[in-house]
Amino acid sequence: MRILGVAALVGVGGYILGVVVGIALVQLLSPNRFDQGMESVMTGFFVVGPAGAVLAFAVALLVQLLGRGKG
Repeated sequence: MRILGVAALVGVGGYILGVVVGIALVQLLSPNRFDQGMESVMTGFFVVGPAGAVLAFAVALLVQLLGRGKG
């Protein structure tokens, strides 16, 4: 249960980091100037954020499970 809890917390951190990175990337790279703010927030919260959460959760789970066998 501890492994899933730690992986979930890392996933939350991955979501937050993904949102910030997504917003920054759209602000820097999007040629859209009409509703760039809305585009960046929607992309951060609904695309890059969840992708970062899933990736962080999977990596944290994998690291913990592989490290468990060595200890």
